[in-house]
Amino acid sequence: MNRIKATTGVAATAALFVGLAAPVASAHSWNAPERGVAKHHSSIPFTSATVTAGTHGSYTLKWNAPGTRSVLIRADGRVVAHGGSQGQAVVKGLPAVDRQWFTFDAGRGDSLQLADRLIKLDGTVNFRDVGGYRTADGHWVKMGQVYRSDALDKLTAADQAKLRRLGIRTDYDLRAQSEREQAPDRVPAGVRYVVADVLGAAGNTTVGQMPTTAEGAEQMMVDGEKGFVDADSAKAAFSKVMAGAGDSRARGVLYHCTAGKDRTGWATAALLTALGVPRETVTDDYLASNTYRAAGNAAALAAMPADQAAVYKPLLDVRREYLNSGFDEIKAKYGSFSAYFDKGLGVNQKELGELKHDLLVG
Repeated sequence: MNRIKATTGVAATAALFVGLAAPVASAHSWNAPERGVAKHHSSIPFTSATVTAGTHGSYTLKWNAPGTRSVLIRADGRVVAHGGSQGQAVVKGLPAVDRQWFTFDAGRGDSLQLADRLIKLDGTVNFRDVGGYRTADGHWVKMGQVYRSDALDKLTAADQAKLRRLGIRTDYDLRAQSEREQAPDRVPAGVRYVVADVLGAAGNTTVGQMPTTAEGAEQMMVDGEKGFVDADSAKAAFSKVMAGAGDSRARGVLYHCTAGKDRTGWATAALLTALGVPRETVTDDYLASNTYRAAGNAAALAAMPADQAAVYKPLLDVRREYLNSGFDEIKAKYGSFSAYFDKGLGVNQKELGELKHDLLVG
């Protein structure tokens, strides 16, 4: 995919607080189809499949391949589970590896390679693979190509070695200058480091005061999500990320902010939507930060007085209405998601097609 041109400029945004280190409306059905992109019948028969790592080296595998008679699942070159067209299995006793991959084979069509989405590191809690999701037209987003994370300043030497083995080649830092200076990334030698500052000048200033009510905090987060769509600095930053995701020379691509939930969450929602992943799946991925960050968030809130914690909690959460506000802003300002990608991020239909060709299978 050709390098995508980035827009320039800086816009103040009330989203400053989404970078804090310590830290429902009904779903909208709008999910604009991409114009000019042909639909193809998928060669992968699975409509759903997941790998979830458990305790003591166990893995729970789930799958659904309608119209097939049996499914075989392999790991390390041998069959580790099998069943009917729909099923679930728990696999134990596999050798310890950085990341365990499984091949799902339904006896027809292409097989599907999946691993647990979470990458377990000592220095992060929200480092995840962006792939492993099925698109509305039956393709699958490749795993092992693009990753999202929270801050990388606490990576251990073992973590860095693991990222090197995972093939991380490019690191897009979505944080403001003050965040980058206070907690610089620790990534393996040779990884290309790219600043993609979402907040721009607004990230280096204090925007008003902390909200005094939970409602005010919620509104701050909603407004911040709109800023991800509107601010020139945000459009330039997300344009860089999409360019990296579409550049085969840059993969594996990693992008991150501080908590890995807001700026990183929007970048992931935009990328998955562009690839054709259904809106509800995109939302589920966005909301998963609540699960991965649960322990840290609970500890932070427990250390505060109850009235302060009530105000602060919306800033630590990701919520459906936050993400919806970003999509609503796209509809209001651009009319369609494809227009946002084209006019806002500089990704035209040809480049979008190349992005799909590179990152989708089936």
